[in-house]
Amino acid sequence: MRKAFISPSKYVQGENELLNLGYFVKGFGDSALLIAHPDDVARVQEQLDATAERYGITFVSSGFVGECSRQEVARLKAVAGENGCACTIGLGGGKAIDTAKTVAEGEALIIVPTIAATDAPTSHSSVLYTPEGAFDDYAYFKQNPSVVLIDTTVIAQAPTRFLVSGMGDALSTYFEARATARSFSNVNAGLPCGALDGSCPPAKPTATALALARLCYETLLADGAKAKAASEKKVCTPALENIIEANILLSGLGFESGGLAAAHAVHDGLTVLEGTHKHFHGEKVAFGTLVQLVLENAPTEEMEEVLEFCLSVGLPVCLEEIGVDTLGAEELEAVARKACIPEESIHAMPFPVTAENVQAAILAADAIGRRYKNEKNHQ
Repeated sequence: MRKAFISPSKYVQGENELLNLGYFVKGFGDSALLIAHPDDVARVQEQLDATAERYGITFVSSGFVGECSRQEVARLKAVAGENGCACTIGLGGGKAIDTAKTVAEGEALIIVPTIAATDAPTSHSSVLYTPEGAFDDYAYFKQNPSVVLIDTTVIAQAPTRFLVSGMGDALSTYFEARATARSFSNVNAGLPCGALDGSCPPAKPTATALALARLCYETLLADGAKAKAASEKKVCTPALENIIEANILLSGLGFESGGLAAAHAVHDGLTVLEGTHKHFHGEKVAFGTLVQLVLENAPTEEMEEVLEFCLSVGLPVCLEEIGVDTLGAEELEAVARKACIPEESIHAMPFPVTAENVQAAILAADAIGRRYKNEKNHQ
């Protein structure tokens, strides 16, 4: 059986770590293309100036416009070439990170998240959009980032909702990896650049990936609520450090080498509902995790453990909490249909799943979540 596990070449996390960014740039040369939204640059300008001076490197401003589009990628590649940039830095949130990945194409890439809202920083893939912001395509590169640099002091200053959303994304990691392992489904770790055409043999998840995914879940349960409290006070604590690692590293390695299943497919289906658009990716994935547990007919104890965790950190447990006040039969059918398209990860579940199954699970998960929340409110 062919298995695969992939990861960044180096992951470094700590307080004030941004001051060491120049050291990692120096490993490639004297200049780096800095892809970041102007607001994110302004937040850390003092640290960027200090590390540039200390290590004698130059950050080349990219004028990033905020959308990971083919046109923007082509423009930024030209900027990098004209300035002789030795490496590419993606600093900020998801769009800047995905754009940097696409510009670098797996070569000399440093990722510096300023929030811990998703597990994308460690992966070898990105999402492309049109200049207007509509989904375009997925891109896969020959290797993961060279360096993922996490400054926990910077992340501690970010709005707490980003951290909580990251916990929602991380929450699904173990359950999806578990389902993928049980079904012997393929994982993204087996996909090098260009492999979507079927030219590369598929790969199954490793036991290592499942173990990391389990550790991700255990870390969330142990430190999630404590990390949220620290984030609200904008201070670094051991719990916050652990959750940042779970949100970014453990979840990133877990999803890419462990696999995705129903939770993310349900998230994708929910995006057809306009009311969900103002909610973050991880918030919708958290509800998708509940739907997956219903599909699996998970033990009551496990369902209640997940519900308790969600309530403890403020993650959604019902449709109303992701912007769906009413859900008509046609809307529900559209959500389920999108979640079950042939290329969706829901087919990594260890049993066949139909759109009708998804419709029923969404309604049941919503009812279970609402009932559990109401019972807790009246205790």
